[in-house]
Amino acid sequence: MASDSLPDSPRPRRTAKKWWKESTVYQVYPASFKDSNGDGIGDIPGITSKLDYIKNLGADIIWLNPIFCSPQIDMGYDVSDYYNIYRPFGTVDDLDRLTAGIHERGMKLVLDLVVNHTSDQHRWFQEARSSRFNPYRDWYVWKKPTFDADGNRRPPNNWKSYFGGSVWEYDDLTGEYYLHLFAKEQPDLNWENPYVRAAVHDIVRYWLNKGADGFRMDAINLISKDQSFPDAPVTDPNSRWQDGTKYFACGPRLHEYLQGIGKILKQYDAFSVGEMPEIYDLNEILRSVGDDRSELSMVFHFEIVSLDHGAGGKFTSRTWTLNELKTVVSKWQTYMHNNNGWNALYLENHDQPRIVSRFGSDTQEHLALSAKMLATFLGFQSGTLFIYQGQELGLPNVPKTWSLDQYRDIETLNHWHENQKSPHPESYLQEYRLKSRDNARTPMPWDSSPNAGFSTAHPWIPVNDNHISLNAATQITQKESVYNFWASILHLRKKYPDVLVYGTFELLDPDHEHVFAYIRRASSAHAIVVMNFKSNEVKWSVPACFQRNGHGRILLANYTRSLPLDSTITLRPFESFIWFSDSEHSEARL
Repeated sequence: MASDSLPDSPRPRRTAKKWWKESTVYQVYPASFKDSNGDGIGDIPGITSKLDYIKNLGADIIWLNPIFCSPQIDMGYDVSDYYNIYRPFGTVDDLDRLTAGIHERGMKLVLDLVVNHTSDQHRWFQEARSSRFNPYRDWYVWKKPTFDADGNRRPPNNWKSYFGGSVWEYDDLTGEYYLHLFAKEQPDLNWENPYVRAAVHDIVRYWLNKGADGFRMDAINLISKDQSFPDAPVTDPNSRWQDGTKYFACGPRLHEYLQGIGKILKQYDAFSVGEMPEIYDLNEILRSVGDDRSELSMVFHFEIVSLDHGAGGKFTSRTWTLNELKTVVSKWQTYMHNNNGWNALYLENHDQPRIVSRFGSDTQEHLALSAKMLATFLGFQSGTLFIYQGQELGLPNVPKTWSLDQYRDIETLNHWHENQKSPHPESYLQEYRLKSRDNARTPMPWDSSPNAGFSTAHPWIPVNDNHISLNAATQITQKESVYNFWASILHLRKKYPDVLVYGTFELLDPDHEHVFAYIRRASSAHAIVVMNFKSNEVKWSVPACFQRNGHGRILLANYTRSLPLDSTITLRPFESFIWFSDSEHSEARL
C-alpha cells in the first residue's frame, strides 16, 4: 500500500481558492481545555470563556474533539448518542451558546464525527446484540465462529486490533463474533448497509443545520472492508494476531461512501478533514481530496508522525533522519499542489505527543527556541494549518518522572498489559513517555495557580509540573513568547496568502543533514524558510539571491538576524527565519 516514489504529475495548475484553505484550525480537547464548574473535567462553557484567547491568536476555525454522549472508554471516540452531549461537558444549549460565540467572532466550528464505529452502549448496537433477527443486526459486522481441528472456537480471521488482541469479540447471547478495529467496546458499523449510510447522512445534516461549519472525520478510510474478510499475511510470527490493514484501509467502496457525505458537505460549503491511518499512497489520498472529487477537503496522513515508529509498532524506537523528513514533506507539498489536492498541516494533536519533546528539545535552554523553529517549519508550508491546544505555548510531554498509574490512555494501558512481561519492559515505559497520547492530554495551563487555572478541583489527569513557569497568562504578555511567535505566523499567512498559502514549494539544499530550507513562490513574490534542527551551531551555504544588497527582508526569526548575509552563515541552535521578497521591494528572482 505504501508508495516510495513520486507519481508522475501534470504541469502545475492554479490552485482554486477556498475559505478553508486560508484558515487556521485550533483544536480543542474538551476534557483538558477549561473546567467551568469545578468537577475536574473541561467542558463547553469553559471553551466559551476562552474564545477571545483563540481569536487573538489568529485562528479561524475551532475543532472540538468528540463531545457527544459516550461511556468514555476511548475519550469520546465511542459514541452512544450522536444527538446529545456528554453530560460532564454540558448540554445542547451550551453548545448553541458556544456556536453563537464562535460565529460572533467571525470564526467557524468543526465537530468530530466518529462513524467507523459506535459505542457498544449505543441503542443501535444494543438492538443488534439482542437477537440475530433484530432489524439492527446488519448495522454491524457479525460473523460465525470458526473451529480448529480440536473443536476449539476461533475468531473469523487473524486481524489485529489497534488497541491489542483480536478485532473480533464473541457474543455469548447470539453465538457470533462482532468486528471492532479498536476497543471491544467500539463495534464497527456495517457501511455496506444503506440504512447505516442514511443514518450517518442524517447526523451530518442535523449538525450542519444546527450551525456546525464542518467535520473532522475519525478513521474515515476504514469504513469500507473487504467483504471476504481473509486472514492477513503473517508479518509478526510472535503474535497470533496480524496486521490486516490491507483489507480495510481504503477498502473497495470507500470513495463511493465519501462521495455520499461529500455531496451533503458541498451543499453547505462545509469544511471536512478525514483521518486516514495506514495510507501512504499519494494517488489514493488524491482520490479523496482532489478538487473534482466531491469527497473531503483534506486528510490527515501519518507519514511524518510515524517516522519514529520502530519495526514493532508505535511503542518501539526508531532513529529518523532530517533527510527522511525532507523527502516526506517535499513529496506531499509538491504532489498536492501539482494535482489540485490540498494538505492538512499538523505535527501535534490529541493522538500525538508534544513536538518539542519529539522533534525538538524540551530542555529549559532550548524549549522556546525549538518550539518556534518547529512553528516556522510547519507554519509556512502549503495547506490548512492545524494547531493543537498548548502547541502555541510550546508545551512539552509529561514529566519523565510519571509512573504508569498516572496514565489514562486506553492504548497505552492495553499495550502495557500485553507487554509488561516482555524481556525489557522498561523500554516500553521510555516509549510511553515519548509517544503516549496522554502527553497531549494534560490540562491546559492557563496560569501558575494550583491546577494551572484549569479547574478548582483535582483534574481527571495530572497537570504538568511546569505550569508555574509555562502558562498562557505569562506568554500572552511577553512579546517574544512562543504564543506571540505563532500569532505572527498566522498574521503573515493572512497578509501574504498568494505566497504562503497558495504558492509553490521547493526544497533548498536537500542533502544538508541538519538544515531544512524551502522556497515558497508566487508570480509576484517568494519566500525562503530556513531551520536548523540541531541543538548546536551548523554552517549553511546561502543561496546567491540572499547575498545581494538592498532587497528582501526577514519577516520573522527566533534570533536576531541581520541582512545582507554572507555566502556561508552559522545557524545557531534551533535557529529559524523566513526571508521575503516581492515586486515592491526587489527585482531579484529565484
